[in-house]
Amino acid sequence: MKLFSALCLVAMAATTNALKIMPLGDSITGSPGCWRAYLWQSLNNAGLIKSKGIDFVGTLPAQGCGFTYDGENEGHGGYLATNVANQNLLPGWLSSTKPDIVLMHFGTNDVWNNIAPATILNAFTTLLNQMRASNPKMKLFVAQILPMHPSGCSACDSRVQAFNAQIPSWASSHSTSASPIYVVDQYTGFSNSLTSDGVHPTTAGHQVMASKWYNALAPRL
Repeated sequence: MKLFSALCLVAMAATTNALKIMPLGDSITGSPGCWRAYLWQSLNNAGLIKSKGIDFVGTLPAQGCGFTYDGENEGHGGYLATNVANQNLLPGWLSSTKPDIVLMHFGTNDVWNNIAPATILNAFTTLLNQMRASNPKMKLFVAQILPMHPSGCSACDSRVQAFNAQIPSWASSHSTSASPIYVVDQYTGFSNSLTSDGVHPTTAGHQVMASKWYNALAPRL
């Protein structure tokens, strides 16, 4: 019965009047990116999936996270934000899914590859313009990304901090009343013990991420 009810809620959300939310990023958002599942669960428990007609969208299917949830997403493992922008990949994804809200945790692979924060943020601007071309009232929730302590990259976390430090001013300078940008701090308080390899969250890490997304998103639906 519980499985049936959950499936009904997923189907109910997929209507023409749905509030469409696209999770966008790399393997932290996909593969399996279970923060999305825990976020959906929290929204469902709060009655917001049904009352707001929430439909998670993306060209990628749900991955297994241990329970039924609405899991379509754009979490492309190994992708760089700069490459997505340079290769013009996002417009096709937007055209297929028509989101109203984007939850973006992106830039981890760019930082790992020692791409300068300004270059990553220029890519963010390209992606934002493409989002607004798809939907002039797009709401963007952009993450200050998780800490990074991968083997063989002792400088990665300082690069993360340098990148994260520039995100609020980028968001403030590009936010508009019609298409607001909200910064979600996924870095603060996220310890290395919440990752499996210094980069990718454990189950507990995904739950911490989901809580931060929920606290930012739910009051603004």
